[in-house]
Amino acid sequence: MTELDDFRNQFLPRLIEAERELHKGDIKPRLELWTRKDPVTLFGAIGMVNSGWDEVGETFGWLASTFSNFQSYDMEIIAADVSGDLAYTVAIERHVTSINDGPVEPHALRVTQIYRREDGEWKVVHRHGDALAER
Repeated sequence: MTELDDFRNQFLPRLIEAERELHKGDIKPRLELWTRKDPVTLFGAIGMVNSGWDEVGETFGWLASTFSNFQSYDMEIIAADVSGDLAYTVAIERHVTSINDGPVEPHALRVTQIYRREDGEWKVVHRHGDALAER
């Protein structure tokens, strides 16, 4: 099995489940997959730019509180690769949920994430998400 196969088969299912739980309001699984070591950054889908765990972690706490009435979540991996202790994914995330008590409706994000292997475990070190434009 290649490093990429291992990343795809072992880590990505955990990541997808953590994101599903976040959209249900449970932040703990996401927090377990993110580094606490600098550099750690977040370019959020609504425009925030966070650097350092204090800012990133605070944003995640707020984000989990915005979701309700979870219906579904899926991550379509467009590309992924591993090189040594770094990896990345390019994906489309689709979820059906309520945001800030709005209507339950579908949302889609373009998401690029970077991962670093720390003590043998993959950790997310950067996320850049933005809305998927309609054609």
